[in-house]
Amino acid sequence: MHDSGEHPMTAALKRLSGMLDGERGHIVRIGRTGPRGIRQRLLDMGITRGAEVLVVRRAPMGDPIEVVVKNYHLALREQEAALIEVEPVVP
Repeated sequence: MHDSGEHPMTAALKRLSGMLDGERGHIVRIGRTGPRGIRQRLLDMGITRGAEVLVVRRAPMGDPIEVVVKNYHLALREQEAALIEVEPVVP
């Protein structure tokens, strides 16, 4: 049997913007679309491939989203969080 090398959770990727409060995941990729310079700003804040992210809570209207990455609390706009693909961690 041929192994494609893909992780079995690949099909379960989610956008960070679609995760619920309390959910954890590992960052898989950061999209290149969106406002100019946003990808670099996210990388500068520690949002890098492989980092674990925890969704803490959302503001009452859903924007911004508070997350923890590398022990730092960050507030991300919905538009920014939508650029980040995450592989959820199963508890």
